[in-house]
Amino acid sequence: MYHIGICDDGKNTCSSLEEMILEYTEEKGILTEVKVWYSGESLCDYLKQGGHIDILFLDIELEALSGIEAGDFIRNRLEERSMQIIYISGKSSYAQELFRTQPMDFLVKPIGRERVNEALCLAMKILGKNVDKFEFQCGRDYYYLPFGEIMYFVSEGRKIQIITPRGEKEFYGKLRDVTKGLPPEFVSIHKSYTVNREYILRYTYESIELTDGTQLAVSKANRKLVREKILIEGA
Repeated sequence: MYHIGICDDGKNTCSSLEEMILEYTEEKGILTEVKVWYSGESLCDYLKQGGHIDILFLDIELEALSGIEAGDFIRNRLEERSMQIIYISGKSSYAQELFRTQPMDFLVKPIGRERVNEALCLAMKILGKNVDKFEFQCGRDYYYLPFGEIMYFVSEGRKIQIITPRGEKEFYGKLRDVTKGLPPEFVSIHKSYTVNREYILRYTYESIELTDGTQLAVSKANRKLVREKILIEGA
């Protein structure tokens, strides 16, 4: 999952940006969480309390604490170097001031959809997420599990369990949303199960058996898709 932040004192700008970000990530099948702040102070408070942001759209002309000051706080006080900062402004004459905060990009208002998409694409390439690890949050902690170590996901109410050969992990979420962001070796066999086909030992029309002996039911609604994924794509 990518954690994307927007900090701008213009509510219309925030709303427009959030819409463009969600459209892009939904189209690409990328699991995303978007948070919005209307002041540099509230953004910095969130980060001081341990909040995490992967990509930040940061307005320069914020009142009180400016975007440049917020960026300086992120880079030099928190020593956060991996966050991809994308400055936004109504002016284009900030090159010298931005140098210290090492932004990834600079967007001039009004911001077009194409430029937002380009910035998101580049930021995600730099971060390199969703390539070989699954990220999830449990409480205030973030965990990263290699996809190859995940046998299957099971949904129980609002909780999702990750089953691995070495044990289990648990977090809150919707299995449908999780499945959208998984690589193609994962197949949804039931509304409650998404399985890594690398761990499937035996397959029948109604069930699968995993390498550890676990047997899981294949729902009627998913049988055709499961057959295609396992017997055709997995061949």
